[in-house]
Amino acid sequence: MSEDRTKKEICVELPQVPKAGGSYAVVKLFGGKFLYASGCGPILDDQTWKGRLSEEYTTDEGYRAAANCIRNMLAAIQAEIGDLGKIRSFVKLLVFVAGPADYGQQSQVANGATDLLLELFGDPCGRPARSAIGVSSLPNHIPVEVEALVELEEQD
Repeated sequence: MSEDRTKKEICVELPQVPKAGGSYAVVKLFGGKFLYASGCGPILDDQTWKGRLSEEYTTDEGYRAAANCIRNMLAAIQAEIGDLGKIRSFVKLLVFVAGPADYGQQSQVANGATDLLLELFGDPCGRPARSAIGVSSLPNHIPVEVEALVELEEQD
């Protein structure tokens, strides 16, 4: 994607770049044209997201939390590569959803992440392979966390 096309098509306000919550890189470039985005949570600005799906949050709220995770991830990626138009493809997403053992709507929650990518980047760029995994808890008691493998356009 060109920068002009990106600015026209990627119409989402990005939050401040999330800081690493420990001793790791939020985004790591490798192999010349790939990047790995560490798990990003749903907290934007002063919002509070603490709890689990089917307890503190509905599946619809989890869907919105997953979309927020993508907003945070895009902010981190843009800070690293300078232009989201350099993204060729979202190769793989891994979505972690905190909930009780009997909660089974992880894929519906994860759709919040992939639906936003499809809206912003279109198909096939924004349609990754994906896994949605249920877990009992996540760092800082957030309900959803998303990580990604991203392919970048060839650099001249």
